[in-house]
Amino acid sequence: MSGGATIVETGADYPLGAVFDGEGTNFALFSEHAERVELCLYDPTGRQEIARVDLPAKTHDVWHGYFPGIQAGTAYGYRVHGPYEPHAGHRFNPHKLLLDPYARELAGGFTWHPSHYGFDRSGKAQDLEIDRSDNADYLPKAVVSDRGQRAARARNVLTPWQETVIYEAHVRGFTMQHPDVPEALRGSFAGLSQPAVIDYIKSLGVTSVELLPVHGFIDEDFLVQKGLRNYWGYNSLNFFAPHSAYCAGHGAAEFRECVDRFHDAGLEIILDVVYNHTAEGNHLGPTLSFRGIDNRSYYRLLSIDQRFYANDSGCGNTLDVNHPRVMQLVLDSLRYWAGELGVDGFRFDLAPVLGRDERGYHDDAPFFRALAQDPVLAGCKLIAEPWDLGPDGYLLGQFPTGFAEWNDRFRDNLRRFWRGDEGQLPELARRLHGSGDLFEHRNRKPYASINFVTSHDGFTLRDLVSYSQRDNRANLEDNNDGHRENLSANYGVEGPTDDAEIDALRWRQQRNFLASLILAQGVPMLQAGDELGRSQQGNNNAYCQDNPISWIDWGAIGDEARSLTEFTRALLELRGEYRVLQADEFRHDAEDPDDDSIRWINSDGKAMREVHWHERDSRVLGYLLRENDNGGDARRLLVLFNASTEVQDFELPACDGGWRLVIDSVETVEAKHSESSEVGSPYKLPPRSIHVFTARGEVYSG
Repeated sequence: MSGGATIVETGADYPLGAVFDGEGTNFALFSEHAERVELCLYDPTGRQEIARVDLPAKTHDVWHGYFPGIQAGTAYGYRVHGPYEPHAGHRFNPHKLLLDPYARELAGGFTWHPSHYGFDRSGKAQDLEIDRSDNADYLPKAVVSDRGQRAARARNVLTPWQETVIYEAHVRGFTMQHPDVPEALRGSFAGLSQPAVIDYIKSLGVTSVELLPVHGFIDEDFLVQKGLRNYWGYNSLNFFAPHSAYCAGHGAAEFRECVDRFHDAGLEIILDVVYNHTAEGNHLGPTLSFRGIDNRSYYRLLSIDQRFYANDSGCGNTLDVNHPRVMQLVLDSLRYWAGELGVDGFRFDLAPVLGRDERGYHDDAPFFRALAQDPVLAGCKLIAEPWDLGPDGYLLGQFPTGFAEWNDRFRDNLRRFWRGDEGQLPELARRLHGSGDLFEHRNRKPYASINFVTSHDGFTLRDLVSYSQRDNRANLEDNNDGHRENLSANYGVEGPTDDAEIDALRWRQQRNFLASLILAQGVPMLQAGDELGRSQQGNNNAYCQDNPISWIDWGAIGDEARSLTEFTRALLELRGEYRVLQADEFRHDAEDPDDDSIRWINSDGKAMREVHWHERDSRVLGYLLRENDNGGDARRLLVLFNASTEVQDFELPACDGGWRLVIDSVETVEAKHSESSEVGSPYKLPPRSIHVFTARGEVYSG
């Protein structure tokens, strides 16, 4: 022991992490293969080491000790001793201070420095020789938390899945330029929870805000060398501590207050979480936490040479969630965010990783089973990104009951259809139907499909109709990063234009995409700012652009953008008014339409026949939905799509009560249904448009 006299008791092996009980602190760290674990204590700033002492006991592969007098707020780290044998999977290096995986709070920031690497980079042996430089000055320290003061949050009643509308947002990008957020709070959880921000989100009609990663993460070294930063946050250093840059000084308490304010407004918070890999990268990456604590336990290594990592994440390493202690870490993290911090759901980045073992992916994998039976997590909304870089890594529709999934086939088909590609009608109908071809099995529902046209990864909606090619030069990768094929169109000019006709068409196409998304069966997800016409200047991979390229410019919102926002509100109001748009069961075509049916209508006003589905040059389709209102009267919705460049005659189905136009994507402002007007038939359906009609009484579509 060094740094003065410190009393050490055996303590307990559970719970993991550092827990203050009012009189002292128990420290517990899992490491199956370690030979010795040193606890390093620091002053509150995390800069000055004040004591170093061995954890005295090991129980069930957990090293532990109790330290009377160690208070909440104490900063600490670990040095873990053991063999440095990369070919055997061991990378212990006691010269490296390591971050506790269970840290709830961090002190100090992370700075890239050569001392973070556990191997000697000066020689020719690559990672085979140990490095003895100390990295403590450049690593944030864990902070002892007083967990006893944090009771589990009482969860609000979740919005039913079929009523859910998701709004994908970034804590920093949403608030950095918001005029109603105090400058000192911009980019933080406190800024996000400002009344003006919440009121705006609530006014749109969404129910759930999905935040890009908020776990503690770091910028990659190669980005720092270019003067760039990791903006999206998919580079986790820790799975418990909120990202310090998003905290205006109050850590987890600030995040919890943000969640409470959203709950007060009736809004859910869903977190995008990254449990597939960590910031330590491949075999040539730094030693910051997991790698130095027990590399062979935390990561999936190649059996032929455990020096190397399985890389199903594409980020250099893959967490081994099948290891009991790693699974425990992930579940404990999820329980913490859902239980103590009140989060309502999770979107799992590269989710197939969580269901893989050495034989491949399994939808009944141990992690999925553990998640399903957990009393805290079973009530949360669970969303899978259903692809990774592993073998057969595209697994859309193959997750267990209880999960919803990001549906990129919806995205791609809608983009092709509105671009005017031929032969899209059969696929369009499947996607608008809720993708029953993918999800209607094992009693899964239409809301298993998370429908989206854009997300953080790719073009914004405005750029989707303004650029035919990506423009990622700001990323300093010679424009070689990001998706090459975006199924986008510029309608005659690449990027911004002064051509009024082209600009008007672009705004119309944005309305078409939003209407298609919101009126489809399944759960719609909007990217924050799309309703405002936000552009990233053609950048479709803005992961490293923590600047105005990615931030919402609230001061540049013009009349067209405000009109698009109102159009979005009108669509979501219509969706909320009609239960038939909130599908909790798959509806199928029927000769005798009833409450559960959907009828596909041709331009002749009659039911689509087999021959119509094979007309590759046809870009016109309608669908008819029916429901009973509270009085028992039948209400109808008729949605007409025309992706062609010409006006199309559409014979509206005969209707006893007459049709009323309620949504018109040609208009520059919403067509409120309270101001709707009756229309006749045949109807002149404008080019590149969606029109929505309502009616009461019987409809005869033939």
